[in-house]
Amino acid sequence: MYRHNRRTWLTATAAALITTWFAPHAFALSTTTVAPEPDALSAAQSNAFRAWFARIVDQQMRRGPTPRWTQRDCAGLVRFAAGEALKPHDTRWLRANGMSGTTDASSLPPELQLTPTQRSLTNRWTRIDGSTGAYASAIALIQLNSRFVSKDVNQALPGDLLFFDQGDDQHLMIWLDRYIAYHTGTVTPTDTGLRAVAVSDLMQWKDSRWQPLDGNPNFVGVFRLAFLTP
Repeated sequence: MYRHNRRTWLTATAAALITTWFAPHAFALSTTTVAPEPDALSAAQSNAFRAWFARIVDQQMRRGPTPRWTQRDCAGLVRFAAGEALKPHDTRWLRANGMSGTTDASSLPPELQLTPTQRSLTNRWTRIDGSTGAYASAIALIQLNSRFVSKDVNQALPGDLLFFDQGDDQHLMIWLDRYIAYHTGTVTPTDTGLRAVAVSDLMQWKDSRWQPLDGNPNFVGVFRLAFLTP
């Protein structure tokens, strides 16, 4: 979770989520915020990306975080999984990610067949200040690198992002169809910070601020990485 003192930002978002053009240094979201990506993945590539993205996140949940994932927070999980999904998944990669067993190999998603520039997409996230690079904050991932889908989670596809704003705290969760995954932003010797929660459980979460429901003002909505089609 990130502290940005953006309570007024959420108010603007509710009023202008769909129709307002983006202005630099303002945090109103809209479907017109993100410029078309010339290296956008095709529909087939996007489906393969979603499958790999979900598989990589699921692997972190099941086996614990790989040491190669160094920025341990909610946005870091998104950046790591997206970057790994775009890599060639050769024997060396599979071994490094604990997926080289016969059972795993037989159920792996298809390769994406990407161009070199497509493979570099996650090395050029757009940041709030207009620069690009391998790092982008949670707000930047949503505002400048994703497009709004809906406040209805039934419209989400695997790999889509659920964005919550709690006033001083912003948080990303990852929709994996069967469950929702996220990182708490804190790590202790006995707790990796990773969490998995069934969709039905989150919809009835005791703290209603985290329920992904249209009537929850803290739930901004479902977002999709802009380089995916559709």
